[in-house]
Amino acid sequence: MTRLVRLLSPALIGLAFLAACGADAQTRGRFKKLDAPFVGTPYEGVAAMLKLARVGPDDVVYDLGSGDGRIVIAAVRDFGAKAGVGVDIDPIRVREGIGNAKKAGVSDRTEFFQGDAFKFDFGEATVLALFMSARINTELLPRMRRLLKPGSRIVTYRFPIVGWKPDKVIRHNGEDIYLWVMKAGDRIAE
Repeated sequence: MTRLVRLLSPALIGLAFLAACGADAQTRGRFKKLDAPFVGTPYEGVAAMLKLARVGPDDVVYDLGSGDGRIVIAAVRDFGAKAGVGVDIDPIRVREGIGNAKKAGVSDRTEFFQGDAFKFDFGEATVLALFMSARINTELLPRMRRLLKPGSRIVTYRFPIVGWKPDKVIRHNGEDIYLWVMKAGDRIAE
């Protein structure tokens, strides 16, 4: 039995190490797992989202879970948004977004913050972009209804906000893109 334990111990230690490394790659802060792993929205999908939301020069576009910054950058560079703000819980992604905005020449109209979408104040947004899961989108709905003003647009890639009928849905390259426009009756008091 002792020999078996000695033989298994290195294997168990190795498995525990691999599990810890995998868990560490998917953690928020120190102990909490990421709700949505980084998967960049395809560039064609980004353009379709921003077009559907009618992004223009009066808009401040926020992207929750902004990853490498591609939605924020495209909003400012390609659609002429007044400003773009990216929020991501992963500091590596925040640095990546800042660097990509600098390379794209839009760092003067973009900001990236490390933060939790469930705590970050995005009330200034005229357009809120999301590529999260349906569960996260839906859990964020009460915050959206408290923070966003009437006329603000919410655009999501691939996943809906469950239980809230979108104003428009388009199909782009096999994926659904959803749009909601906040109405006065959608808001809830704080």
